[in-house]
Amino acid sequence: MELKNLIARSEEIEVYANDGVAIKVFNNPAHKEKCLYEALTQARVETTLVNSWVKMPAVREVSVLPDGRWAISMDHIEGKTMAELMKEDPSKIDLYIDKLVEIQIELHQQYMPLLSKLKDKMSRQIKSLGAIDEIKKYELLTRLDSMPKHIKLCHGNLSPENIIINDDGVYVIDWVAARQGNASADSARTYLLLCLEHPEIADKYLDKFCLASTTSKRYVQAWLPIVAAAQLIKGKPEEKELLMKWIDVVDYE
Repeated sequence: MELKNLIARSEEIEVYANDGVAIKVFNNPAHKEKCLYEALTQARVETTLVNSWVKMPAVREVSVLPDGRWAISMDHIEGKTMAELMKEDPSKIDLYIDKLVEIQIELHQQYMPLLSKLKDKMSRQIKSLGAIDEIKKYELLTRLDSMPKHIKLCHGNLSPENIIINDDGVYVIDWVAARQGNASADSARTYLLLCLEHPEIADKYLDKFCLASTTSKRYVQAWLPIVAAAQLIKGKPEEKELLMKWIDVVDYE
């Protein structure tokens, strides 16, 4: 396997594009479990979305490189992200927000009983937090436990950056955080991401999602302290002030 045309890099991964194939390489050879789990998660979502108008990259291969690192090969999707399109033509932002909501509702109509549970992931994240005290953890875990259990497909990281639009249609990428769970938790997560990256459209997105999905806005907002705590685990200093503010909110008007 030839690694060339590096298109993305982080502390944990590198992504290369080569002849229509994207190769995601896990930098630590010990991350075998992460690689296999992500490939399995994506394959299960792939099977479910086969009859949906929302598309995704197909997994082609899981392999071990000569240096011991693990890699996932998948379709490389050409095109512009929704974030790029919004930046290019701000006059169409409302249309793109509508499309974001439409995509998310389509995903939530898929049922994923074989995926790991979103509530279990959030519980582990909250329990491992060192930035909040045990009383606050208990309050958050109690709220989480009281939320209805669903098995809807939750992308877990749906934002304009993870939506690619081209002549073939609409593609959603980055499925590593996909879980089965509550649609409102997934919407609250998207709202959080928008507040961090695109604050000018966050409230409009939430209003449109609640209207289109006939969901109470207060119900989505009830998830905000939980998703904020889950995001806090990433340890990004620039996000901490906003996240701590959200965690301290008990009820929303």
